[in-house]
Amino acid sequence: MRLLVREPGPGSLTPTQRRLGRDWRLATLFLAPTAVLVGVLVLVPIVRSMITSTTERHGSESVFVGLDNYLALAGDDQFRTGVVNSFVFTAYAEIFKVVLGLAAALLLHNLGRGRALLTGLLLVPWVVPTVVTAFSWRALLDPIFGSVNTLLTASGIGPLLASTHLVDAWPAGWLSDASLAMPSVILVNVWKGVPFFTVCFLAGLKAIPTDQYEAATIDGASALQRFLHVTLPGLRHVITVTVTLSSIWTFNNFDLIWLLTQGGPGDVTAPYVLVAYSKAILQLQYGAGAAVTLVMLPVIAGLVFFLVRLLRQDAGAGPGRVPLWPFGVLVAGLLAWASPHIFWKAALILGVILLIAAAVGRVVSVLQDKGGRRTSSVVSRTGRGVALTGLLAFVLGPLYWIAVTAFKTEGQVVARVDDLWPAPWTWEQFGALFTNQPFGRWYLNTLMVSAASTIVALVCAALAGYALARLRFRGAQGFTVTVLLTYVMPGALLFIPLYQLLIGVRLTDSLWSLVVTYPTFTIPFATWLLAGYFSSIPADLEEAALVDGCSRVQAFGRVVLPLAKPGLLAVALFTLTNAWNEFLFAFVFITKDEFKTLPVGMQSMIAGDVVPQGQLAAASLLVSIPVVVIYAFGQRFLTEGLTAGAVKG
Repeated sequence: MRLLVREPGPGSLTPTQRRLGRDWRLATLFLAPTAVLVGVLVLVPIVRSMITSTTERHGSESVFVGLDNYLALAGDDQFRTGVVNSFVFTAYAEIFKVVLGLAAALLLHNLGRGRALLTGLLLVPWVVPTVVTAFSWRALLDPIFGSVNTLLTASGIGPLLASTHLVDAWPAGWLSDASLAMPSVILVNVWKGVPFFTVCFLAGLKAIPTDQYEAATIDGASALQRFLHVTLPGLRHVITVTVTLSSIWTFNNFDLIWLLTQGGPGDVTAPYVLVAYSKAILQLQYGAGAAVTLVMLPVIAGLVFFLVRLLRQDAGAGPGRVPLWPFGVLVAGLLAWASPHIFWKAALILGVILLIAAAVGRVVSVLQDKGGRRTSSVVSRTGRGVALTGLLAFVLGPLYWIAVTAFKTEGQVVARVDDLWPAPWTWEQFGALFTNQPFGRWYLNTLMVSAASTIVALVCAALAGYALARLRFRGAQGFTVTVLLTYVMPGALLFIPLYQLLIGVRLTDSLWSLVVTYPTFTIPFATWLLAGYFSSIPADLEEAALVDGCSRVQAFGRVVLPLAKPGLLAVALFTLTNAWNEFLFAFVFITKDEFKTLPVGMQSMIAGDVVPQGQLAAASLLVSIPVVVIYAFGQRFLTEGLTAGAVKG
């Protein structure tokens, strides 16, 4: 019979333990690294940004101007346009990512053989660096030479789009036409974001008990009723977390839009982050740039409050649930007002998708009711196969184009011959890449920075996550909220004060500037995920180790860490990918070729209208292969880590 460790009663605690908590000493030790890094790299820069926003630069000096920078934003057309663009970009992207991500997750969840392979393939767009995404889609959407216009023209769809006024002219200038640029940028963001939603929703579907579906089926519920009354309520927590966090990331997106359009044509795709970058970095008006980022802080705080409120409701705390439909109506109304030229097109596409899904589901239900189970099974499998084929074509098409372009001769690339299959295959572009560019140096820089960032994040997050999940000390809830706030804090808010800080300590144009600043976005997420994962590990396993004579630290190292391997590997995958793909900090802090990372180095290969597409395709392939291989081997641990960590935590 195994004895469990009993917690000391109130009488056995020292006065300090009663005041600060039973485990305050160990908690202080475990939380110190994260607290120092978060304090120095996030909280202090935010305070400094607030101070900077009250100043204006005159020559080499900064003059205090109070609230003038904020008041000036009220009449700044560029700022207003940037805010509207950020809202439109985010809202449409999130709607389509939820619909397509949920559809993909349902298709994969009900799939038997090949599910792991298909899930891995769907993850590829999310894994590949943003610069690869932007380059491939810029080439595909080129109005004259792009494969999209070529295929649409050959199929007759392109002229049909023009005749129905879905596009103004043909061939379409997807990124250069003011009416098409924003929808095109949204499309690329959806392409890159759907895999993350799919993986999160898959993890949520696995957590829904199968007996709920069986009970609903026995009660006579149709497939649609089971989806509405079992699946959606079961995914409420996952959808809330995923959409809220993704909305914050999308709202503060800089790299994808910059690499695709640089905010053009005009300012039709320029988000507020690009406005802040233009004022602070290009015009050297740090105060005005800081004001742009800080004035959006209440929006982010509102999203965080909304997230916490819904999570508390899911946990059974607080008042009754807040209905979501008024929020949806509000968003739809704002979208119709802010972007009427996009709204009806998006509504049409969504309507077609939902009608097709509903029609297939209805046919299957009718066939099942009439006893035609074999026929309904054939219809269901056919519909699933067609949907998966279309989804894979959408996901893998741009990546296939990169792969074949990388092995073409320069003549084939320029002449646009053998677009879908090189003839002959050649290594010419890879040789030119290493000959004409310091690509090897960029690769080594990225590898070193990503490895260092991953190690720092794992060590700090494992200690802090364990303390928040297991130890009892005063201030635990406050520290958890602080970690969540810093996690959702956008790089757009931090890059200006961090840039000033790095200039002050002379760390710009060095790899140390990236190693020092990357913990701002790696540690908070890693801590949050691991805290949820540690909470899912049965406490009695640790208590048994304590009974056997282990100290708390020994139990953590010998029992908890081995059991948390899926969570640790999931954190490592996320951290490595984020560091490998990071663009904004590297773009702002690094200007010398010898210190550039791969995303910034590849962007610098484009000089005006001169785009070395073959070399960029070869570079994209070499940049993407390592992370794709790592995810292929670590996919199982990623799903387990999400299920027990971010989803349940």
